[in-house]
Amino acid sequence: MLLGWMLLISVPAILLLTHTAMFPLISLNSSQAEGLYWLTSSGTAPFGVLTVLVLLGLCFRQISKAHFLPLFITVSISMVSTLALNQFLKPYFSEPRPNAQLLHQQQLLNINEFYQLAPAQRKPVINHAVNQFTTDPHNLQLSPLIASHWRNEVGFAFPSGHTLFAVTLSMVMSYFLLLSGQYLLPSLLCLWSLGMGFSRMLLGMHWSQDVLASTVIGGLIGLACIWGMNRCWPRLATLIATLTNTKPLTTP
Repeated sequence: MLLGWMLLISVPAILLLTHTAMFPLISLNSSQAEGLYWLTSSGTAPFGVLTVLVLLGLCFRQISKAHFLPLFITVSISMVSTLALNQFLKPYFSEPRPNAQLLHQQQLLNINEFYQLAPAQRKPVINHAVNQFTTDPHNLQLSPLIASHWRNEVGFAFPSGHTLFAVTLSMVMSYFLLLSGQYLLPSLLCLWSLGMGFSRMLLGMHWSQDVLASTVIGGLIGLACIWGMNRCWPRLATLIATLTNTKPLTTP
């Protein structure tokens, strides 16, 4: 689990240290870009909720009840924590997104004025800018899906909420899966988290430092929630057993 986290940290760290720009790098009017869009959508509401439910269902089939209940509680706490932290940090740092910066460079958007608007007021502004951007054949071409994604993502860049979501969820689930001797799903979760970070950078939603910081923060949230559950579970298991008149579950 920790090795996977180190791998996830190392990739955006290398990109940042080598000043490697991931946007604009690929054609955003391609099946590759649309594949990245669907990958990133697995962390976007309401699909993110479906992602959590599907993964919980897979975990339920692969681990014991003694591990699944603390996993469920830990996932719930960690997801609320990442959502709250993301909502607090974005307006605090107020960092423009790469695609907004590109539109600003094309003189289609004034990012200083744009980010001073309320989120609801930003949508018609960026919608107009994207329409102008896509009508110029000399500009980077966007598929309808990517253009729609640009129009809907009007928040600040830092941190990457999608990366926070994927890394935290992967860390927590991998811990309990590995305790149960499961290795395939944790490996797939690590690859999914890595792909999530790449998709956010390649689609023009985040800078490498956003993904790096979010990977570090997401891992720390996951570890903190796991540590807290391990500390509280004996008493919590006893309380649950008392309320349900059943035998206490073993500690995770």
